[in-house]
Amino acid sequence: MGIFNGRFEGFALVLVLFILLVIVGCDCD
Repeated sequence: MGIFNGRFEGFALVLVLFILLVIVGCDCD
């Protein structure tokens, strides 16, 4: 990482994890 500042980088990471969770949830459903 290190492309963005720490704060936005943390937010982006959480957002990506949330999207992956939604995709997996929809895939399992």
